Amino acid sequence: MGFASGLPRALPVSTLQAWMAVEGVDLKTIGIFSVVALPYTLKFLWSPFMDRFIPPMFGRRRGWILITQALLVAGIAAIAFSSPAQAPLTVGLIALTVAFFSASQDIVIDAYRTDILHVQERGAGAAVAVMGYRIALIVSSSLTLILSDQIGWRNTYLSMAAIMAMAFIITFFAPEPPQNAAPPRTIQEAVIGPLKDYFSRQYALMFLLLIILYKLADAYASSLMSAFLIRGIGFSATDVGTINKGLGLISTILGALLGGSLMVKLGIFRSLLYFGIVQACTILTFSALAVIGKSYGMLIFAVGFENFGSGMGTAAFMALLMTMCNHRFSATQYALLSSLAALGGIVIAPTSGFVAETVGWPVFFLISAALSLPGLALLWKLRPFIESLKEQDEAAGI
Repeated sequence: MGFASGLPRALPVSTLQAWMAVEGVDLKTIGIFSVVALPYTLKFLWSPFMDRFIPPMFGRRRGWILITQALLVAGIAAIAFSSPAQAPLTVGLIALTVAFFSASQDIVIDAYRTDILHVQERGAGAAVAVMGYRIALIVSSSLTLILSDQIGWRNTYLSMAAIMAMAFIITFFAPEPPQNAAPPRTIQEAVIGPLKDYFSRQYALMFLLLIILYKLADAYASSLMSAFLIRGIGFSATDVGTINKGLGLISTILGALLGGSLMVKLGIFRSLLYFGIVQACTILTFSALAVIGKSYGMLIFAVGFENFGSGMGTAAFMALLMTMCNHRFSATQYALLSSLAALGGIVIAPTSGFVAETVGWPVFFLISAALSLPGLALLWKLRPFIESLKEQDEAAGI
């Protein structure tokens, strides 16, 4: 399901932009197409609908997953039979529709993972979800560009639609999560209930701040990574594509898998703490690279180590989000919390270029690493609350 979630992510956005560039569509039109990604940011707006209503077949979670997957197959195939050069508006509307159904699938798969996994499985579940998602991104971005040169764009998108259709098999045979809690009875309850439930908890506002801060250092350092490696150090685009993207992807998967397996022994609080410290330390390797200069050995070490630590932190962070969700409202609460997690990086990322130009690259990465300290301090303060969440889940038999 992680693969099914990741496969349509690039198809209506970056991959379609590549097709438009090949077809000679002007840059202004291509730039406007960036708005297609908006549903991924706003998906929390319609997530209550998917908590409230239960499809007539396959249950509340699998039923919606199957519906969104069927609509995704149809939408991706529709892109295949369109022309970005001759009918850009039509293609844009289809792409926006595909992005909407893709974001909707993400909502339900996140809720499914939250509902189906027991406490001791959440770290490993998050890890394999990250692995499947990242592999799918390779297929829908890198592989599609290669295929387009061999079989054309129409057949490439039809191939992606066929691969997406294979997800039906997994969803069909997957178990439906047990109904440990009754779903919302009205739309009003589906909208207000998740917020009322969340803010009735102790330390609710402090935990929201933790969600914003925990991955903030990682997001800030990554915001200028390509510019740093190419303009700041002097590596070629091929170097960055091969090492930063290729090795980075593999390292993220390995880090997530190791982090997920270690969580079984460490528990969620110690995992968040230890992996958060590792994340901060890995950012410092780029500060060292900035001092050393163009060194392929140091580049490989820094990229591998940073992505490895990021993968570990992501697995623990996803497990924490799952732990924070009430099973009555898991689709809405997970969508809200995950959107909030991206907020910090979005807000402060625009300042990264000014900071780097003012203080230089070595100090920029030192500042980035230091941004992890408030989150780690808040995590330590919330330790009793986080550990009590686990105990509550275990008491409920989850």
